[in-house]
Amino acid sequence: MGKQREATARETRQRLSALLDTDDLHLALDTLRNLPLRRVIRALMACLCEQDEERKWRAVSLLGPLAADLAERDMAEARDLMRRLMWSLNDESGSIGWGAPEAMAEIMIAHERLAEEYAHMLVSYMREDGNYLEHPLLQRGLLQGIGRLSTARPGLMKKHKAGDPLLPFLEAGDRVVQGLAAWCAGILEVGRAKPLLESLVNEKTEIPLYVNSCLVKRPAGHLAREALDRLGEKKVVSG
Repeated sequence: MGKQREATARETRQRLSALLDTDDLHLALDTLRNLPLRRVIRALMACLCEQDEERKWRAVSLLGPLAADLAERDMAEARDLMRRLMWSLNDESGSIGWGAPEAMAEIMIAHERLAEEYAHMLVSYMREDGNYLEHPLLQRGLLQGIGRLSTARPGLMKKHKAGDPLLPFLEAGDRVVQGLAAWCAGILEVGRAKPLLESLVNEKTEIPLYVNSCLVKRPAGHLAREALDRLGEKKVVSG
């Protein structure tokens, strides 16, 4: 019996690996919904640490709606999934939590009740008086998640004051973190960020964003100018 379960799990992983190479996420999702849900979610969780960014983001994108399906069947189990993602970001877990903030955000985009229960936790990872993530690569993933969730649920993120902890990220040593923070500042309309956004308008570092199921790159300066436009500062001109 154990060998059969192992073989089935291996087959699920192989099918999932092939699906992560496709651009048709709707087809991939339909395919995965015909497989045992819990087994698929376990396999997707293992894919969050994919080094290939496009494959990782496809795993994140698929995990969101499938976790929402799980929540509709068993809310307690969906909460346990969220707790496992949070535990992976805890120093005591012994892991680093690659992909966890992005996955948490995607699940909350897909399921309103989970968003209401856990959005404050995602915000806490930005706060130095909360569960602050120090690793720049984790900060990149966190800000991707903050921006995506703020786009989908702006009222909820403003309720939890997601814009308040953004300013230090605009002055981070990591240029990608700065660019992602600029993107988030525009979405959340953080007026206090204007001076820092102005200092970034000439920054050429390419910032990866996952938009409309595609991984794209945009200059940090462009994101800063877009944020300023949203804040009503339309006269900023790059050098």
